[in-house]
Parts: sequence; C-alpha cells; structure tokens
Amino acid sequence: MTRVFIPQDAAALSVGADQVALRMQALFDDRDLDVEIVRNGSRGMHWLEPLVEVEIDAQRFAFGPVSDADVSELFEAGFLDGEIEHPLALGLTSEIPYLKNQTRLTYERCGLIDPHSLKDYRANGGMEGLERALTMSPEEIVSEVTESGLRGRGGAGFPTGIKWNTVLKADGDQKYIVCNADEGDSGTFADRMIMEGDPFVLIEGMAIAGLATGATRGYLYTRSEYPHAIDVMREAIDIARVAGLLGKSVLGSGKAFDMEVRMGAGAYVCGEETSMLNSMEGKRGIVRAKPPLPALEGFLGRPTVVNNVLSLASVPAILAKGAAFYKDFGTGRSRGTIAIQLAGNVKYSGLYETAFGLTLGEIVNDIGGGTLSGRPVKAVQVGGPLGAYFPVELFDTVFDYEAFAARDGLIGHAGIVVFDDTVDMLKQARFAMEFCAVESCGKCTPCRIGPVRGMEVLDKIARDENRDSQIELLHSLCDTMKFGSLCALGGFTPYPVVSALTHFPQDFRPTGNQQAAE
Repeated sequence: MTRVFIPQDAAALSVGADQVALRMQALFDDRDLDVEIVRNGSRGMHWLEPLVEVEIDAQRFAFGPVSDADVSELFEAGFLDGEIEHPLALGLTSEIPYLKNQTRLTYERCGLIDPHSLKDYRANGGMEGLERALTMSPEEIVSEVTESGLRGRGGAGFPTGIKWNTVLKADGDQKYIVCNADEGDSGTFADRMIMEGDPFVLIEGMAIAGLATGATRGYLYTRSEYPHAIDVMREAIDIARVAGLLGKSVLGSGKAFDMEVRMGAGAYVCGEETSMLNSMEGKRGIVRAKPPLPALEGFLGRPTVVNNVLSLASVPAILAKGAAFYKDFGTGRSRGTIAIQLAGNVKYSGLYETAFGLTLGEIVNDIGGGTLSGRPVKAVQVGGPLGAYFPVELFDTVFDYEAFAARDGLIGHAGIVVFDDTVDMLKQARFAMEFCAVESCGKCTPCRIGPVRGMEVLDKIARDENRDSQIELLHSLCDTMKFGSLCALGGFTPYPVVSALTHFPQDFRPTGNQQAAE
C-alpha cells in the first residue's frame, strides 16, 4: 500500500494541512485507490508547510508547500510515483539540505513516524533507552545522565544529572517528575513539535526520570494555547498505559510510574518552575522564594524533578546509545545537540537540530538564509522576549551557554528571532518592559513596578526629554530589576533593554540627530 504523509503539526495546520488531507482523501476515494494518509508531525521546515510526502520502497519523496488547490494537479502529474518533474517536487526528503545537514538525536523520529503509533515508535529505536534503564540501578541511571553533560534546555542550562541526584537522595515517601511544557517564548515551538510529532519519546524520558529518582508520578504542564499538543499527548499516554509502558509495573518490571497532562491558563510567568508548581496545586501562579528548592520541596511539598521538554526528550537517546556517544557532540561545557528555532524575518524558518558550536552568523545566514525581506539583518534576539539583541558585529559568537553569557546574552530555549534594518530598537526595548509589566505575577517590587517605570522612561527618551539623564536612569532601573527580582521574568527583562541601548545607540537619539548621523 502507498502511504502519503501530511503533517498534523499546528504549524502545518495553520497553513491548510487539514484541507490538503481532505482533498487528497476525497480524490483517492473517488478513484478507489489503495492509499493510506498518515498524519505525522512536522519535519521542521516551516517555509515548506504543508509538506506532503509519498513513501515508495521505504523512501520518502517530498512536495511543498502544497495547498488544496495543488492536489489535483499533483495527482495528474503522477506524484504518487514519487520522483517527478514539478515545481513543488523536492526530491527525496532525506536529501533536502536543510534536513540532511542536521544532527538529529532528540528529533530523529519527528516527522518520520505516526505519532499515535507505538509500533512505529519501537520500529525506529524507541523504548531502547527505557529497556536499558530497567536493567540499571537509580544511581547508575543518574550517573549516565550526569556523565552525558545534558543541561536544561529551557533556561539557564543547569546540569540535569545534578538535579536528578538531589531528588534521588532526598527523603520523601512520594516524589514527582514535572515536565515544564509551558513554552511561552516568542519564536519557540520545539516543545510543541515534540509533543505533536513524537509524544512517546517524552513519555519514555519521563519514565526513565522516574526510575532514576524514585518518583512514581509524573505531570506534563502545558499551556491552553496548545490544544493539538494536549490532545496528542493525552492519547499517547492512554496508548502507553494500555501497552504497559505506564502504570503499576512499567514493562512488567514491578516498578511503577504513571503520568497525566495538566493545562495552564496561558500565564507567561508559569513557565518559571515555582509559579508552575503553584498553578498545578490550584493556587495563583506566583513565584515562590527559594530556598527551598523544588528538588527538595516541590509539588505538594515533595521532592520534585522539574525539567523542560527537550531535556527529558533527550534522555532516551542518552540511555540507548550511552553517555559517551551523546557527550561526543558539542563544545566546551555545552554537550549534545540543541534544537534551534528560527523565526521572524528569516528566509528559512523552522527547527534545526545541531551540535553546539556553530556561530550565530552561520545559523542566521547559512542555515536561515538571511532575511525574508532581502534587506540586511540588523539584529537577532536569542532566548525569547527576555533575550538579548545581538548585532551583526557579534555574529562570531559561538552558540553555547558560556559564549553567550560572556557577551551578556543567554541561549534560553534557543529561539532566534531575526529583524532587518527597518526595526526600531527603542520600540523593541519598550516592548520588553511592556511585556514584563503585563506578565509579572506582582510578587516582587522590582518586577511589579520596574517595567512600568521603564516604559515611562523610554517614552521620555523617545520624546527627547532629558535624554542623557533618562538613559542613565534606565540603566540604574535595569540593574535593580536584574539583581532584585525574585525570578527570571524581572531579572532577565534588562537583557533586551540594555543590549538594545548598547549595540544600537543610534535608535535612542532624536529623529533629527539620527538622520544626521546616517
């Protein structure tokens, strides 16, 4: 039987993937053709969505971007035969340079398998990590993850093994694994792609974390804006439970681990781990003071591992292939691969998984293809709405945690938003303050009051009211927020503001002076 793959990923759905699938199914039914349509995840090449693939002799031929209006023409051109001459024909999917040049460890199955098929998952290397973990002691699992060099993929890059070891050694009759899937950063979609395209890898990673730390219960906390991801994850959990992957005896081992999905209400601050835990407990999503750390007193006051989706989804490959294999990728203290997300004014938007070590310029220009508008790149923001803006002069920065920190930046969730030379960086700085003001939980004064004052100061700078003294005041305000806020929301808001001031001072001059300078 011929199989045709049409993504059910939200990115593909937003540009008409469902309409393409319906049109194709109607066409196949009318002609009584024995063709199966598989709704897979996205390959991460968003400029080609909806990407349609035809499988012939275990090879996949790609066509895209396909609209429902293209379906009849593609059929008449013989697209079911795979390799044809057509403007939408892209050849073998695996040979598309953007995909071929990646190092896919975490995303090796994303877009390849039916996300609802545990059989597909197993046939493509799934479960090998969990099966090995079941032959190991908790200490051995933690040691393997520690040795791999895996660090948190959602924020500051804290070593995953250290966090797991803390929970393993903590006293508690009940321990928890919490997956932070509250992916709220602008320009990020890596977590959603995993949940929608390869949900079993996340389930497997959480089960391994449970075995490693003695936790028997897991929760996946995600945002209400991700309805498709929530549906896929809940169905996958049900399938896993029936298959014995979850429950009182994981794969017949006698060791228990089960999990469920919890849905948040879309508050950005609930991406911070303690706010998320409050939300999960039915409380207002506000930051908790630390200590105590969640690893010691987390969900319901019990020892809790809180990891990002990509941290947990990387664990099965580490257990299956060994710490040395994973650690062999990367540079410095940044080991393994990173799922870079390219968005904004960029020619080739999408997800690109590669080993740490490329420069920012290679990522934006060589992989991303520069701006979609064709104008010069002016700035890129790395790490979400609270990430620093980097000018072209810093494009030699190596993509790893320490290199970015050395230049007053942060990788965060590895989202990169590209801007061309028409962007006004004063407005971008003001947006950062406005964003913080809207999303602040209000627990601490620097984050509650600081961004409101920041907007006022930036508005005065825009009106050229005592510009020099206002810029000095803005720097002082940013220092107060950076060092006085309880969590990263207020603490990181100064990054985009100060970087805009530092690297693009011309945008903070009066219009007349700016024109004279140009």
